[in-house]
Amino acid sequence: MMIDSLKGKLLIKDPTFAVIDLNGLRLRVNVSIATFEKLPLHSESVDLLTYLHVREDILDLYGFAIEEERDIFLKLINVSGIGPRSAITILSGATPADFKNRIISEDVNSLTVIPGIGPKTAKRIILELKEKFIGEDADVSNLIGAEQSTAEIKDVVQALLSLGYKRVQIDQALKKIKAEGALEGSIEKIIKQALTKM
Repeated sequence: MMIDSLKGKLLIKDPTFAVIDLNGLRLRVNVSIATFEKLPLHSESVDLLTYLHVREDILDLYGFAIEEERDIFLKLINVSGIGPRSAITILSGATPADFKNRIISEDVNSLTVIPGIGPKTAKRIILELKEKFIGEDADVSNLIGAEQSTAEIKDVVQALLSLGYKRVQIDQALKKIKAEGALEGSIEKIIKQALTKM
């Protein structure tokens, strides 16, 4: 079961959780400090993106004010040794943009300032997330053809990163395709062409 988002009336607002009333159904949602700060006043309408964590007989619901925060949360819980509670604590220690910058710049010291992250964990997070963040934030404007949008090229880059290719390899492949005048068509077609250039 996937609960993508929820909208209701805010009953309780706490730095670590919120209770939201959905027409009589009251849900407790774990939140980061960043999301807490964006919550409305008591009894006002609230709309949160969510992630439902299922573990044996426990169901934990996590809420996010913005998609970027949820996206980082999902990436964090896929890092070995990082669970949902650790991930939400990490997100409470830095904004999504700051956290990404710390990962990309391999700033171990600034990461260990965040509660829940020691030196070993910081290095593991950097190792597993750096390439993904570089792929998301990279400037792809020089790769965009007449028929492509920035979002489409980023989707291609993300798909190839998820297959284990390095950002440098992907850029080189896409530049070759563009030079041949073949950087067009569906995302699937471009991915297939890129794979032949790796």
